[in-house]
Formats: sequence, C-alpha cells, structure tokens
Amino acid sequence: MINVKAFSKWMLAGITAASLVACGGSEPSDNTQTQAAAPAKPETIEWKMVTTWPKNFPALGTGAEALAESITAMSGGRIHVKVYAAGELVPALEAFDAVSRGTAQISHGASYYWKGKVPAAQFFTTVPFGLTAQEMNAWLSHGGGQALWEEVYAPFNVIPMAAGNSGTQMGGWFNKEINSVADLDGLKMRMPGLGGEVLADAGVTVVNMPGSEMFTALQTGTIDATEFVGPYNDLAFGLYKAAKYYYYPGWQEPGSALETVVNKDAFEALPEDLQLIVRAAARQTNADILDEFMAMNNSALETLINDHGVILKRFPDDVLAEFRASTDTVMEKVAAQDPLSQKVYSSMKDFKEKVMKWSDISERAIINARAGE
Repeated sequence: MINVKAFSKWMLAGITAASLVACGGSEPSDNTQTQAAAPAKPETIEWKMVTTWPKNFPALGTGAEALAESITAMSGGRIHVKVYAAGELVPALEAFDAVSRGTAQISHGASYYWKGKVPAAQFFTTVPFGLTAQEMNAWLSHGGGQALWEEVYAPFNVIPMAAGNSGTQMGGWFNKEINSVADLDGLKMRMPGLGGEVLADAGVTVVNMPGSEMFTALQTGTIDATEFVGPYNDLAFGLYKAAKYYYYPGWQEPGSALETVVNKDAFEALPEDLQLIVRAAARQTNADILDEFMAMNNSALETLINDHGVILKRFPDDVLAEFRASTDTVMEKVAAQDPLSQKVYSSMKDFKEKVMKWSDISERAIINARAGE
C-alpha cells in the first residue's frame, strides 16, 4: 500500500527542485546532474566542381550549379561545393583530368569529350540512331550500363554518374538546303563525336573545332554547317545569325547524356549517408535538366522561326537512309577497335533492340495516335 503522506512529501520536493531550475536556481547538491555536452558541429567538407560549360549557360552551366547547390543543401552544409565554369580553374577539356588527379573532387560534362583517353567513354553520351533519353536512363539504371561505365572509368580513379540529358537534339544549322544525298558532297560541317565520323563516311568534310569558334566559322563561310544542341541552347548561342536553315531530326544525338564524375578517393572518404546524398543529387539533376530542355525547346524554336526568320526543314528520307547505313558501318568499326568498346557497344545495342519493341507500342504509338496518324 502506498504511504500517501510520504508520496506527497516526495512529489513536493521534486516540484520545488524543478521550480528552482526553471527560475535559474539549482537543485540540492546531492541531486546535481551533469548536463550533456552539446554535440560538436560536423566539419564542412570542401569540394571543387569543374565543368566543361560556360558560366550560367542555359541548362548546362546552370545545371552544374544546381547539382552543386543540391549536394550542399541535401547534406545540410556538411559538403560545400564551389563551382568553377570552363576556364576558371582548368580549361573545359581538362575537367576529367582535374578530377582524376584530385585537383577537383567533382565535375560536370559529357563523356564523349574523353574518347581520346578511353574510346569506350563516348558511348555513354550518345550513339547516332541510338537510345533516346528515357531509354538511355533505363540502360544505365537497369540494363547494365552503369556497371560498364564504372569499369571504363576505373583506371582513372573516378566514379561516373548520369547528371542530365539534352533529349533529342536538332540536326544542325546549314547555309544551304539539303535536298538529296548529292548535296552532302563537298559540304564542310563541324560535328564532334561519332556523328562526325558518320558524316565523314557519308562524304561530308568534317571540320573539328571548339564550340566557341563555330559561330564565326559558320558566319565567314569557313564551314557550311554546324550542330550544337537544340533550340533552347542554340537560341542563346545566337546561331540563327549565322545560318537560316535549321534541320531535324537530330539523328546524331537522339538522347545525349551528361555526367558528373567524382574522384573515387574523395567519394569513398565520405560517410555512407553523404555518399547516398551525392548519388541522389546527381539523379535529381539528371531529371531536372531533361525536364528543362523539354519545357523550353519549343518556345525557343518558335522564337527562332517567328522572330528571327529561321527556316525549319526535315532531312530528306534518302539522306537519313544514307546516315543510317553509314552509322552501321562506323559503329562496327569503332566497336572493333578494342575489347572494352566492343563490350559496351554490344550491351547498348542489345538493349536497344529489346527496348525499341516496347517504345514502338508505347511511346511511338501514342504519339502517332495523338496526331491522328
């Protein structure tokens, strides 16, 4: 049985002690408790991000900034990422090397820039007549592509992650109409990557030059045509001032993936939760950049046509057929250059053959039905 008088006396003593503490007093010395020390604020990890893009360039440069901001915010400031645009810390095409050697911890760019280091890298951006953005993401995430990508980059002490996609690009800017395969003869065009190799096989004179030089070259007639990305970026770059014929579809880049590359030592030094945050931020950026291109391309195209007099043209069927035939020849030749390229290309090709069957009865079917075709 509870002794009511004793219990009341005990409760009163407890209340009095609590009141003293609340009023700034203290409990009796025999009841003093050691207050737990406040947890130490975690040390901020400082990361440098280098990019292949001009500062604040729509979707590309701004996408890199968004990735850095996401990592910083999602980590609660435990990782702080400072962005250096192309040329601010290292030249654009040295971004990969900077991360590999640890000058920077992370980069944002596109894998086909590194084909001179490892030929298989270029497949992880795009392949002519290859995977669309949605199909590319599926191959990387669920078709074995990510594991192959990590294998390709392993010798360089870096870890790749998808971090954006332009979606299907445009076929390019031309100073003259392309009405048949005959019009390709003698044409001088700036086009990097595998698309350029396909053009060369089709009889086009391919001119390699940095993107920063293509506007002047097109305007002065050094080249007859060039391609860059699509309406959103091409409008910002002012290419409509140098050529008026704007061709589609972008057979050479049907879904160009962007990448973030992380120094392996820096990544593995992070606790597991921060590693997951870096991956989650890359995945978020991967979706956001593609969404931005999809949202902005049509309004930019309307501006090009309605405000700047650009003439929109579709490549003739025989020209596209020529490009497809050349693509088959070129891709088999490129893939045969080394075992790793063959391994990656075979995986991508097999995945495309399977996923196309679903794309045809899902994406293509509803687009055609929506148009009344």
